[in-house]
Amino acid sequence: MPLTEEGRRQAEALGPELKRWKFALVLTSPLQRAAETCRLAGYGAHAKPRPELVEWDYGRYEGMTSKQITQIRPGWSLWRDGGPGGEKAADVGRRVDRVITEVRAAEGDVLIFAHGHVLRVLAARWLGEPPETGRHYLLQTAALCVLGYEHADPVIRRWNQPATA
Repeated sequence: MPLTEEGRRQAEALGPELKRWKFALVLTSPLQRAAETCRLAGYGAHAKPRPELVEWDYGRYEGMTSKQITQIRPGWSLWRDGGPGGEKAADVGRRVDRVITEVRAAEGDVLIFAHGHVLRVLAARWLGEPPETGRHYLLQTAALCVLGYEHADPVIRRWNQPATA
């Protein structure tokens, strides 16, 4: 599914904000919306697609809204239950752990373009928390987040900030 006009505007606004950094590595989900965001922000030529960054697989619930799912399965939570035939939080956690290993091995800053749920899991795993902790990290589209270190401790430096351009 392509970006909306607003999504394209948000992606383009990321470019000037991101130019403040020098990135040793740029990673992107190979899925259309993340890859298009990466391209519109000016990093498409430098990005390495990583299948580990694709969005959470909802299985048989793919394409349904949370409201539609809870109508057929009251009390359902993606973070607790996953999707039938799809992924559970632990599955997504294992995927992003591989990305985190690559990021920590990079010599310099790393830029990642991916999808909301997977980025929320990535933030949780960066901090050493269980994947389900990502449910507490609200994340809007085209938001800037910066993960890093305070001394040797993984930290969140910025979270869910819109581009200022």
